[in-house]
Amino acid sequence: MALQAHLVELERKHKILENELHEALVHLSTDDLQIVELKRRKLMVKDEIERLKYTAGETVH
Repeated sequence: MALQAHLVELERKHKILENELHEALVHLSTDDLQIVELKRRKLMVKDEIERLKYTAGETVH
């Protein structure tokens, strides 16, 4: 169950980063480096979600 809770938390963080990125892209004054950092963090969270889902799938079989 801890794995499921961790996945839920990661998905929540991913959604928050997605919203932050959207807001940053809407505001023209946002620094390009900040946008790149948000994209990087969002991708890292997504990769972690996919890794955990893959690992969870392996343990079921």
